[in-house]
Amino acid sequence: MQNLINILIFPFVTIYMLVPYFITRIFGYGVFSKGVKSKQIAFTFDDGPDPRYTPELLELLKENNMKATFFVLGSKAEKYPELIRRIYDEGHQIGIHNYTHKSNWIMTPWKVKRMQVERTADIVEQIIGERPIYYRPPWGILNIGDFISLRKDYRIILWSVMPRDWNQKVGVEKLKRRLIKNIKPGSIILLHDSGDTLGADEGAPRNMLDGLALAIENLKSRGYTSVRIDHLMDRTYNNPFNKLRWSKRLLIKLWFAWDALFCKLFRVRVVNEKYPFIKVRLRKYTSSKPLALSDGEMFVKGDTVAELHFDNKMLVRMSLESKNSTRLATQMVRQAQHTFPRILHKIEVDPKYRNVKGLYGITMINRGVEHLGFTVTDLPKGLFASMTQIYLKILMSVLHPDGNDRLKTRSDMLVPKTLGMSHKHLAELYSLSKTDMIKEG
Repeated sequence: MQNLINILIFPFVTIYMLVPYFITRIFGYGVFSKGVKSKQIAFTFDDGPDPRYTPELLELLKENNMKATFFVLGSKAEKYPELIRRIYDEGHQIGIHNYTHKSNWIMTPWKVKRMQVERTADIVEQIIGERPIYYRPPWGILNIGDFISLRKDYRIILWSVMPRDWNQKVGVEKLKRRLIKNIKPGSIILLHDSGDTLGADEGAPRNMLDGLALAIENLKSRGYTSVRIDHLMDRTYNNPFNKLRWSKRLLIKLWFAWDALFCKLFRVRVVNEKYPFIKVRLRKYTSSKPLALSDGEMFVKGDTVAELHFDNKMLVRMSLESKNSTRLATQMVRQAQHTFPRILHKIEVDPKYRNVKGLYGITMINRGVEHLGFTVTDLPKGLFASMTQIYLKILMSVLHPDGNDRLKTRSDMLVPKTLGMSHKHLAELYSLSKTDMIKEG
């Protein structure tokens, strides 16, 4: 009999606990754990509200004009309704984190839904007049019944960044570093505004508040803003990328993988973290034919140049969000105007860039670049020019807003061009004072 029980326990545990764990935590199916890659991120706070820490957290968010989502315990919402009301009145979102902080693995699905989730939803609705529909289970753990039943009425939210702020030993500085290092475009960050649940340290939220305040300064300087989960979900699911054919999405993702590998192998670097669209790598000008520039300067074989590269992920996003090529070109010009002063600054102060003769690039997206100061010339005819044209046409079909249609209708105009700008001309057009550099970010 004991052997039979042992035999039955394993498949039960596997189906009831482990299957939903792998589906949601490993594969991310049926849950929302990361937004579309933009400068919007979502701070989320679990286990509250707590009168010791939640009011100070709300002040911090208000000071920095940031919105967040609070996954609250129903028992605490009952005890501190004034904090629930304040969270709501200040424009933040309220989600459900069970009535008590118990694992769903040790409860039946109907008990989870009725006594934990719906009970908390009723309490919050009575306080703010709006029923919450966003749910995060304690420890992010669902049983198989939760996975099937709760998704009909609730949006299950997990996370992509977990700095382990519940452990007081992590400390303020380490917490700040983890946040700065791990937060990426679209991140959902798991933090806690209470420390009285199982496994948490009671004083840990103090470190969270101090570390978060320091991290926010850095994040704001990099252009990040925190939004509610519903706003991040709306932006993600209405993302034009998701409306592309699956084959094109796959092709774009493969191209991203190749692009990341190329940047790593050839040391392509971002110059302006706030405006990272244009990257550079240092290389030698290898053509035997000198490149004559409009200001009388020229690049000759062996000269060091800063070769320009586009961030293809940003290019896809801008392409999909742009209604036409003119709008895309406008966005690219704006990025260039913020990046070129930074490149000039590096040439003037960074020993690695000391011998750079100017900017250089090859592209088919070259409309209006003369206004930025570039000299535009045709690539010398030959095998390299032919291979470059094939490569860039493939890239254009994948990344450009008009895609294959543009290749069919205007293929005669889609010819790769060489762009060049001397250090001297760059300095004439994009010189910034030290004060301007600080203001530029």
